[in-house]
Amino acid sequence: MKKRYIMSPGPVEVPPSVLSVGGLPMIHHRTPEYRKALSEVTEGLKYVFQTKNDILIFPSAGTGGMESAVINMCSPGDKVLVAACGQFGERWAKIAEAFDIIPVKVFAEWGNEVDYTKVEAELKANPDIKAVFTTLSETSTGIENDIKKLGGIVKGTKAVFVVDAVSGMGAVEFKTDEWSVDVVVVGAQKGMMIPPGVAMVSLSEKAKAALALSKTPKYYFSYVEALKALKKDKLPDTPYTSSVSLILQLRESIRLIKEEGLENVWARHSKIATAVRAGVSALGLKPFAKGKPSNSVTSIWAPEGIDGDAVNKKIRDEYGITMAGGQGKMKGKMFRIGHLGYVDRFDAVIGISAVEMALTEMGVKIELGKGVKAVEEELLRK
Repeated sequence: MKKRYIMSPGPVEVPPSVLSVGGLPMIHHRTPEYRKALSEVTEGLKYVFQTKNDILIFPSAGTGGMESAVINMCSPGDKVLVAACGQFGERWAKIAEAFDIIPVKVFAEWGNEVDYTKVEAELKANPDIKAVFTTLSETSTGIENDIKKLGGIVKGTKAVFVVDAVSGMGAVEFKTDEWSVDVVVVGAQKGMMIPPGVAMVSLSEKAKAALALSKTPKYYFSYVEALKALKKDKLPDTPYTSSVSLILQLRESIRLIKEEGLENVWARHSKIATAVRAGVSALGLKPFAKGKPSNSVTSIWAPEGIDGDAVNKKIRDEYGITMAGGQGKMKGKMFRIGHLGYVDRFDAVIGISAVEMALTEMGVKIELGKGVKAVEEELLRK
C-alpha cells in the first residue's frame, strides 16, 4: 500500500468535508436552492478577496479567468502593460497577443520580483496604456510580487489594474480594495481548496467602466452578461450552466476559511513556508527565488549534476508524493514544493523528509534528518 500526497502548487489536496459535498445529489442550477447557495458563495468570496466589489464565477480553470479579463478590459489595438517574473505572468502577454492587443512587456529575470520602477516609467511614457496585468504569486518561480506597491503606482493612471491571484488567494495576504486592484482572477484548485473547474473574478467600478469600451469579441466570458444575471433578481444567477457541485464545495471551503479566520490562514501558510525554506537551507540546497519568496510554493535549484525532473519523478513514483518540476526554460533545472490550501505543519516535515531521502538515493551527499530538524525547530519557534 502507498499513501499518496499532493504537494504541488495546485491542484491541492481537498479537505474531507469539501470532498463529501461533491458526492451530494445533483440539484438544478436554476432552482432557488442552488441560487441561494450561489448567493452565499459570492458573499463569502468577498470576505476572502477582501472586497466590496461584485464577484463573477465562471466554469473554467484559472487561465480562462485570465482570458476573460483581457477580452473584457481591452479592444484589439489597445496597448497594455504586462509586468511579469515567470511563466504565468508572461501568459498575460500571450493572451493579449492572441486578441491583437499590444503588450508592453516589463519582464523581470526569473527568480526576481517584477521591476516596479520600470512599470512606473513605462506608464509615464505610455499614458495610453489601457490595463496593467501582473501576478500575485508566480507559481513557476516561487516569487511573490508587491501588489500593494503596484496598486499605488497604477491607481493614479487611467489604466485598470488586473491581478492573477490564482495561486495566491487564500494563501498569501491580499487586500483587493485597500490595494486598489480593479480586477482579480482566481482559480479554485489552489488556496480555495476545491477540485479544478471554477474561475472567480472581482470587478471594481473602474473596471466596470472599461466594459463599455471593450470591442473584443466575447460571448461565454462576457462580463456584461454575467453582471446582468448576477443582478437581475433577488438571488444571483449565471448566464449559462453553473458548475453546481463545485459551487457547493466552494461554499464549504469558504466556511472552513471563515472558521479559521483569514488572517490565521495567511499566518499558517507563512509559518509552513518558512519552515520548508529552513529545511531547504539546512540541506545546503539553493532556493531559486531571489526576491520575496511566495508562501504558496518553494522553488529549489536541483543539485549540480541532478535532473530536477528526475527528483520530482522519483518522489512521485516511489514515495507517492506529487510535487512539481521546473517550467519553460527552467525545466529540469529545479523542483518545487507546494504548500498551500489544505496544509498543516506536518506536510512540511513530510515534504522535506522526502527530498532528503530521494536526493540521498540519487547520490547527493546529504545529512539525513538535518532538514527535518530545521523544519521542526522553525515550527516550534514562537
